[in-house]
Amino acid sequence: QVQLVESGGGLVQAGGSLRLSCAASGMIFSNNHMGWFRQAPGKQRELVASITSTFRTNYADAVKGRFTVSRDNAKKTVYLQMNSLKPEDAAVYYCNIALGPSYFAWGQGTQVTVSS
Repeated sequence: QVQLVESGGGLVQAGGSLRLSCAASGMIFSNNHMGWFRQAPGKQRELVASITSTFRTNYADAVKGRFTVSRDNAKKTVYLQMNSLKPEDAAVYYCNIALGPSYFAWGQGTQVTVSS
């Protein structure tokens, strides 16, 4: 059974930084194209960054140049370094495989709050 556990969120001032982590288990992690998603209140979940099994990365326009996604296959963990945070980045952040339509069971996510 696949389990995804996100951590690292918190409250930060605008312009600050956070590093999120997502630990995966129950899957062949290194083979999977992993993504970071976020969902703000009243909005749909959106993919903000992804990293392929060959370490190619892709970013949504809204976070390009500020967020960096990385992975450690030995630790079965994917990271999201978030710099220059803006109030509009506030959301619950989740990780999962990057491309649907089927996804693993979603974890609990990690809350990011950005004060202006």
